[in-house]
Amino acid sequence: MGVLTPLRRLSDLVNQAAIVVCVGCILAMLGISFTAFLYKLITGSTLSWTYSLARLFLPWIGFLSMTISLRYGEHVAMTLLVRSLPKVMVQVAAGLSLGVIGLFALILTWYGWDYFTSATQVYMVSDQIRIPSKVTAIVVPISGVIMLLHLVHGFALLEHFIDEQDVIGELIDTADGEYRS
Repeated sequence: MGVLTPLRRLSDLVNQAAIVVCVGCILAMLGISFTAFLYKLITGSTLSWTYSLARLFLPWIGFLSMTISLRYGEHVAMTLLVRSLPKVMVQVAAGLSLGVIGLFALILTWYGWDYFTSATQVYMVSDQIRIPSKVTAIVVPISGVIMLLHLVHGFALLEHFIDEQDVIGELIDTADGEYRS
């Protein structure tokens, strides 16, 4: 357990950095869009590069927000299935979920790195603004590594998944007690 504590702290720090980057990307997109709006309002013509530049932030927002939601246990859960399973099966399903998440993270890292290294295109935002596709491609393996790092939290990532079964069990016990009296 001694090794896991620093890794968990690192996971939390990386998660905070991912949140800051996502917020920065969203603010940059809003700033670019607002600039385009003001330019159109003032001059009556449009800036051709604003849409192309703003959309380059979308992969960063999408992939990093996926890692953030994993860290906070906000991923998709099959609530009805969880409610119908016995506690042991919920724990088995949680373990399988962690395995699938780990496999997905490995695939993102492995194939994402290949995708990044082979990215040779250049996004032509405007005549003066050219952005290498590597800028957006690198987020794929980065998100895979972040997800792998978050796995050090283990079942805590699925806490609401497991706790929901406990809450349902407590509600049933309480309801049974009330009906018996």
